[in-house]
Amino acid sequence: QVQLEESGGGSVQAGGSLRLSCSASGYTYSSSCMGWFRQAPGKDRQGVAEIYTGDGSTYYVDSVKGRFTIAQDNAKNTLYLQMHSLKPEDTAVYYCATRSDYSGKACGAFRSTWYPFWGQGTQVTVSS
Repeated sequence: QVQLEESGGGSVQAGGSLRLSCSASGYTYSSSCMGWFRQAPGKDRQGVAEIYTGDGSTYYVDSVKGRFTIAQDNAKNTLYLQMHSLKPEDTAVYYCATRSDYSGKACGAFRSTWYPFWGQGTQVTVSS
């Protein structure tokens, strides 16, 4: 059974940094698309960053480019999201997700409905 568990959320002031972690277990995909999504109160869940584990290709939505970095540690089965220069509009619950993906062609589409496996989420609050 696939299990994802996020950690690392918290409260920071604008301009601060946080690193989110997502520990994965229960699957052995040869390659997958893993992503970070976020959901603010009253808003739809939106994509933030994705990574294709087959070749390490990364994808970001425009609002986080240059500030966030997605990375994987295969030895630890852990996905990370390093966030710098945080803004109040980054406040949300952040979720990691994973799906099998043999080609990687669809990674970067930020389609939350394509992901069957999700973590429980971790809260990030950025104050001004």
